[in-house]
Amino acid sequence: MIFSIFVSICLLPLVTAKVWDVQVGGTDLLFNPEAIAADPGDQVVFHFYPKNHTVSQSSFANPCALKSGGFDSGFMPVAANATIFPTFTVPVENRDAIWVHCRQASNTPNTHCGKGMVFAINCGVDGAPNSFTNFKNAALAIGASLAGTTPTSTYAYAPTASSPGTQVTATITLASSTWTTTYSSYPGSPDATPSSLTGNIIKVVVGGPGKLAFDPPHVPAKPRDIVRFEFHVKNHTVTQSTFGAPCVRLTSDSLTGFDSGFQPVAADATSFPTWDLLINDTAPIWAYCRQGNHCGSGMVFAVNPVENSPRNYTAFQALAISLNGSSSAVPSPSPTVSGSAKTLTVGAGFTFAFGALLAVLL
Repeated sequence: MIFSIFVSICLLPLVTAKVWDVQVGGTDLLFNPEAIAADPGDQVVFHFYPKNHTVSQSSFANPCALKSGGFDSGFMPVAANATIFPTFTVPVENRDAIWVHCRQASNTPNTHCGKGMVFAINCGVDGAPNSFTNFKNAALAIGASLAGTTPTSTYAYAPTASSPGTQVTATITLASSTWTTTYSSYPGSPDATPSSLTGNIIKVVVGGPGKLAFDPPHVPAKPRDIVRFEFHVKNHTVTQSTFGAPCVRLTSDSLTGFDSGFQPVAADATSFPTWDLLINDTAPIWAYCRQGNHCGSGMVFAVNPVENSPRNYTAFQALAISLNGSSSAVPSPSPTVSGSAKTLTVGAGFTFAFGALLAVLL
């Protein structure tokens, strides 16, 4: 009797695991629901409706591209008169955010993802940088770009191969000089008129005694300006990233982000190495230090962030800390069943004790 009560209490958390049913497609190009908050041990079952869709894992930084090593259901064609609907199941292993899209007509004006057919598990709440709204808006911006229209969202996008902004050609007049320039325009970005014909030099100190920071942490800059990074102790870099992935170097098929390389500086140094970044656009530029977990500690930097938008510097730094800081460590494992009903995993010590108890009482 005591053993039965003990086993019942131990197995009680297991009955809380939930199955989430999600409709894929049908009348609209949508997942229904579009976002859920699931616990470890839950399962998400995707039910495919007409016409032909996929459930493909992506990332917040690149919502309409299959994540390397991510899950993918493959295409699931369903006839209009179907009465049986195929399914695809994704187990939830932890509380990390999972981003999903349909890759039908990928990289074309008819992209399902670009029309808003995206889904998320454990995304940030509305108002957070990694909210579902921001994720879907980024997908819609990709679709608008592929369709040759202007994105309708109200915040600025970091430049990527799939979200290049709106290309604007303008005639610039400064002093006695006039020229034509083409640049990427983002809502809230500055105009393309340089501060001077030669540009200004904007000094930014990187690191220093007891400092994991850029000083200042973000700057406004015009084309032809030079952001001059002056490296202080100890050993840091300036590496380009994106808003959605603050601590990952920007890399795509057509674009690789800049990187200063490591710049070691001794504690007693009296001269400091510098590295220059020439500004030739008005789009926001996001950067970080790739030493250790400096980025996860908030060592990030921005040029021309749109401070009155959700994608401002403070949100960028908060996302870096949230995704890569110590607070994002893997949570304590929740009870899960593995194999037969006699195996309960709640950490190694508990598994051993439970196995020993079974050996005695069975």
